[in-house]
Amino acid sequence: MRIVGLTGGIASGKSTVSNLFKERGIPVVDADLVARDVLKKGTGGWKNVVSAFGDDILQPDGEVDRPKLGQIVFSNPEKRQLLNRLLAPYISSGIFWETLKLWMKGCKVIVLDVPLLFEAKMDKWTKPIVVVWVDPETQLRRLMSRDRTSEEDAGNRINAQMSLDIKRTRADIVVDNTGSLEDLRVQFRNVLLEVTKPLTWTEFGLSRQGASSVLVSIIVGVLIFKKVL
Repeated sequence: MRIVGLTGGIASGKSTVSNLFKERGIPVVDADLVARDVLKKGTGGWKNVVSAFGDDILQPDGEVDRPKLGQIVFSNPEKRQLLNRLLAPYISSGIFWETLKLWMKGCKVIVLDVPLLFEAKMDKWTKPIVVVWVDPETQLRRLMSRDRTSEEDAGNRINAQMSLDIKRTRADIVVDNTGSLEDLRVQFRNVLLEVTKPLTWTEFGLSRQGASSVLVSIIVGVLIFKKVL
């Protein structure tokens, strides 16, 4: 199975690229959706976060007020690191199980949409790595427009993440999203050709079909060996 790593930065257009993969029928494991699940009321992640940050981050219904929590961690690096440490095991586990489900279905290519792909060291499990890049000025302008936030708040959120310029140096494929949506679609067609090319022997061996082939070969080999004896 080929596991494609997809990452970028806030307001870079990563979600748009993720949706383009889905439109082409390629399954996507979205770390943001997994993170929402691990923060639901009553879960282990929820209990750890409430214990660390207090009841003030909760809504009247007991669910975590995500915008309020975001304001706290984006303006405080230590608290952001604490939150990441608390949730990382749950998010990693969730991503693993979602990936396993797709493997069981026989999917040959999947995409891991993970904002913290490099920070969480998940890049070593993905190949190729696709980074959606925009220049800092465009990123800031788009974030301010999208979330209707101040330049200071937008800057804090951007600076809380690894620089896109650093991420692009570690990518196998860079998608430049400073242009229009049509420009992005044109680039995506080339990305699609790359990630859907025939699997290598190693990737095939890791797929369900490959594992089944190996198992059948072993069984046949054992039967033949017994017959010879």
